[in-house]
Amino acid sequence: MQQNYPQKSDISYILKQAFFYWSKTLGYQIMYSLIYLSVLITVWFLFAEHYGILNDYLKTIEMVNSGSTYAQAQEVLVSNPNYITFSWIIIGTFIFLYPLNLGLLKMYRKTDLGEKINVHDLFAGYMGVNFFIYISYYVFWFMVFLYMAPTVILAGVWIALTVFTAPLMFFMNRKIFETFRYNISVWRNFFPAMLVGLLVAAVFKYAGMLTIIGLPFTMAFPTAMIYALYSSLFKEHEEVQ
Repeated sequence: MQQNYPQKSDISYILKQAFFYWSKTLGYQIMYSLIYLSVLITVWFLFAEHYGILNDYLKTIEMVNSGSTYAQAQEVLVSNPNYITFSWIIIGTFIFLYPLNLGLLKMYRKTDLGEKINVHDLFAGYMGVNFFIYISYYVFWFMVFLYMAPTVILAGVWIALTVFTAPLMFFMNRKIFETFRYNISVWRNFFPAMLVGLLVAAVFKYAGMLTIIGLPFTMAFPTAMIYALYSSLFKEHEEVQ
């Protein structure tokens, strides 16, 4: 991609752009959400029943409703000898679904360029070598995240350090570790815009989760926000400002 974008760090402009990308591709984002949730839920129920996790999960709900603590209820799940295997299957599903996000990024780029979007764009992350690149990246990302998750703060730092890694790899062909300095530079120079943008994305997404029905409409919005921030704060093939 040779397109250079003007640097516009105004928060209102970035928010406007994020909602523009989201609304312009809403039909495809609903498709993204339905594919993502359908695969995840199907795998969850299939293997939860196969390994007896489903019955254990129902027991934990009864325990919590009867006054047991969440930790006590979790012991029922953990005591199942197949729980670890089941957990890795679910993690593997998350990893397999990750390249769908690259399809959304491609759609937002085509929107900028005035090009026609089609359903094949949604699967750009699965095409050719892209699949292996982004699956490998997300395996690495997820393993580090799992290691840091108990600390909460370090997990947040890891998310911040990699928030633009995918678009930097996809559009600017940067290496994983090379993207860290770009992420750090943007946080240092545009902290208010970054913080507000990501907070709005999180609130909008989880507001949809609360209504359940709204989730397919808001699930992909964080990706639109990340692209809006990326296209506003970066100039491709140039150093971060």
